[in-house]
Amino acid sequence: MKKISLAAGLLFTACIAFAQNDNAAKYAAAITKERLKQHLTIIASDEFEGRETGTEGQRKAAAYIESQFKAMGLTAATALKGYQQYYPLYKDSLVSTVLKTDRKDAEAGKDFVTPLNTNESGKFKGKKIVFIGYGIDDPAYSDYTNVDVKGKVVVFFLGEPKKDGKYFLGNGGARGSEWTFPGISKKLATAASKGAAGALVINPMMETFSSRYVDGNKKTNVYFPREAGGKTINYAVISHAYAKTLVGESFDFAAYLAAAKANQTFGINGFEKKMKINFAVDKYRTTTNASNVVGVIEGTDKKDEYVFVTGHYDHLGKHDGKIYYGADDDGSGTCSVITMAEAFAKAKAAGNGPRRTMIFMTVSGEEKGLWGSEYYSDHPVFSLDKTSVDLNIDMVGRIDTERKTADTLNYVYVIGHDKLSSDLPVINEGANNKYTQLTLDYKFDDPKDPNRIYFRSDHYNFARKGVPILFFYDGMLKSDYHQPTDTVDKIYWDVYEKRVKMIFHTAWEMANRDDMLKRDTPLNMGTR
Repeated sequence: MKKISLAAGLLFTACIAFAQNDNAAKYAAAITKERLKQHLTIIASDEFEGRETGTEGQRKAAAYIESQFKAMGLTAATALKGYQQYYPLYKDSLVSTVLKTDRKDAEAGKDFVTPLNTNESGKFKGKKIVFIGYGIDDPAYSDYTNVDVKGKVVVFFLGEPKKDGKYFLGNGGARGSEWTFPGISKKLATAASKGAAGALVINPMMETFSSRYVDGNKKTNVYFPREAGGKTINYAVISHAYAKTLVGESFDFAAYLAAAKANQTFGINGFEKKMKINFAVDKYRTTTNASNVVGVIEGTDKKDEYVFVTGHYDHLGKHDGKIYYGADDDGSGTCSVITMAEAFAKAKAAGNGPRRTMIFMTVSGEEKGLWGSEYYSDHPVFSLDKTSVDLNIDMVGRIDTERKTADTLNYVYVIGHDKLSSDLPVINEGANNKYTQLTLDYKFDDPKDPNRIYFRSDHYNFARKGVPILFFYDGMLKSDYHQPTDTVDKIYWDVYEKRVKMIFHTAWEMANRDDMLKRDTPLNMGTR
């Protein structure tokens, strides 16, 4: 009797597993090259004018994606009260700026420039200036040791030091640390935290200011206002000649400038000089909005856990009368998200919906610096702790012209497989082996990747918050990348369809498995 019951139980379990697998294949069949082409022909059309963030073309693309989510039966996120998560963009123009000292009043554009997107309208004054090297305060190196800057105007160089020809702050190596990027904002925040009144900044590689640089700081392009994360101070960038005038003969400016150009450490900081100094800036700001488009398919017994599928729908816009269509970058990813959402929606409507809640999100601002995904990760609508994974799709419709192997038409680059979660390759490779048999190429997961692909798409803003990610990519960096010639007619439809189906099967398994993905693997790529 027990043996019969066990056999029946095993048969029942096998039938359930078979039915689930059948369902996955059944709904994946809704992802076709014809459907992908239908959407991509619209997304990468003249009407949307290259979908540049902050433009009417971007807003039209967002409206189209929203209309598709609605038509499929995806719901809006309750917290958003709609399908779009809006975030602000600024554009500034200079009204006036003044820098005066009791030694020499500065001439704007010649002696100093006021960068608009990192200064706010306001003023500062002080009675002393104090030199603080690079303006760095780090456990491995500090320019503030035994230096009091409270109430004073600090003077520092851009850049950071090296030892034996290599940067040694942060993760070290060939690239600078966060003292280089974001650099100035971090240095200003550090000075503000120590009570400095304002700052004068010297770019060691910019002796004087070009007319282009001066004009570029009279009116900004649209930009994303990153949160300072604390107090900051206003500043001016000063020319080498004006800096030398301020510090006078008692300070060997030429020697310090040469050291800064060579990225050498400064042995002695804290040179101080009495000087009345007044600085003021007034600017006019216009604010517009960009958006991320979010569609939701609620899960069943694990609806409070989330699987994200993302892609960016913005591109480079229209310039000099030419439209940068962005069919592959990232129209292909956008349409992947739309067609996968449709497949999951059909499963949901038939009573075979996912256990976890599926979030389909297309973001804007990627081409400008991952703005939309950065805003989402800092203002999440769904708990990041309960977000099992982000599957990000950015360029999956073409082939890498530099890939000289026999499987050129049957591959996809997968980034992130060995980072954050040991579950990632097991699930992804299992889905691929069962359904699509693509070659999964991991070359961009090398920490020494010179292209730094890991940092160049929206998954990064999930990864920096600890969410496991996989990023799917075709590697098209040469042919038509960021050119007006990235058009629909150059898509490889068969491999495009196959890649999207593979991602769908990966998402299906991640949405329906018993456990969220483990977070048990370190991120070994350094910082952006």
